[in-house]
Amino acid sequence: MQTGHVSTPFGRRSMTLALVRGQLSIAESKMHKCVDKWKVFRDISETRERLGLQDRALAVLDALLTFYPDNELDTERGLVVFPSNGQLSLRAHGMAETTLRRHLAALVETGLIQRRDSPNGKRYAHRDRDGEIEQAYGFDLAPLAVRSDELAQLAQDVVAERVRFRRAKEALTICRRDVRKLITAAIEEGASGDWEAAEQTYVGILARLPRYATRQQVEFTLDEIELLREEVLNQLEIQIKAENMNGNAIQNGRHIQNSKPESIHELEPCSDNEQGEKLEPEHETRGRGQAGGQRNSERIKAFPLGMVLRACPQINDYGPGGKIEHWRDLMGAAVVVRSMLGVSPSAYEEACGAMGPENAAVAMACIFQRSNMINSAGGYLRDLTKRSERGEFSLGPMLMALLKASGGETRLSG
Repeated sequence: MQTGHVSTPFGRRSMTLALVRGQLSIAESKMHKCVDKWKVFRDISETRERLGLQDRALAVLDALLTFYPDNELDTERGLVVFPSNGQLSLRAHGMAETTLRRHLAALVETGLIQRRDSPNGKRYAHRDRDGEIEQAYGFDLAPLAVRSDELAQLAQDVVAERVRFRRAKEALTICRRDVRKLITAAIEEGASGDWEAAEQTYVGILARLPRYATRQQVEFTLDEIELLREEVLNQLEIQIKAENMNGNAIQNGRHIQNSKPESIHELEPCSDNEQGEKLEPEHETRGRGQAGGQRNSERIKAFPLGMVLRACPQINDYGPGGKIEHWRDLMGAAVVVRSMLGVSPSAYEEACGAMGPENAAVAMACIFQRSNMINSAGGYLRDLTKRSERGEFSLGPMLMALLKASGGETRLSG
């Protein structure tokens, strides 16, 4: 029985089961604790918002701690302080008494301090002949010592969350800058592509971000902006490679024409096909065809698994245990839905060869997500495979469309 360790408040202040539970938990804690009171106070300051305390409540707690003479809070010693409201108000920078009472009640409800009220509600102490305190009535600071480890861990979590939030905002700022300047450069230099649509997508993503966003909202927006950046870079990369190939072809043609200055063929006109045959022999064409799938699969950028699952949530039901945690789970689920949609094994194998197994699984997940809008899943996958072999396919637009379709609900639930 712990009845001797439960103290009810004086006067019209009500007793709650939460206060009983808090007092019993402190009384049942048999471990000897000795902690620095100011370290505990710093931890509470870090976790103020999670504890539901206002900054002025911290000022009251700071004032209470100053009435305890030692820097160490030792559970084997009496930890009750008994200042009057007038004394507390002075050390709390002249806080009004009504405000003081409200914040004292908040500290008690949070379980950081406990009331030890006297029979008449006054705060005082009984001392022996040597001046040592035998019995004190006021506010017990023992919960601060008992909960010190819990408060320290909570403070570490808050600091880690703050760091993660700050890094997410920094990454979003950099990504926004990249997309903004890449689109501007593409428009100013006349690069081919639908840059107005990219601009509208960019503006739309940022318009959905609240002014005072949470970390989850910032990270979600970061995923969308990163996807858009990948799409912009893909388009620019394809155009740059095409320009380089055209430039190399012209240089190679001039080199072949000048390699034999004494040849009579230099004076005769020759067709473009004949020049092409000289520049690209048959065995080179076959070699390029065999390696084309590998190069195209490398050209298609890999996207984060979490982003894929947000865009294609239905594929989760076909993972091991009804969820997908790794890429191998996604590839296994893709094989299952392939059979359900009637896609032939050969069509899926060709897609894996052209895109890579991970990207083929993503494409299968996208097709499954939009299966009610696709008449022939097998024919659609074969078309994507052909476009991938020609270097004309990217997963980004598919994922972006699906994210837009399901992003609103995900954002609200987050």
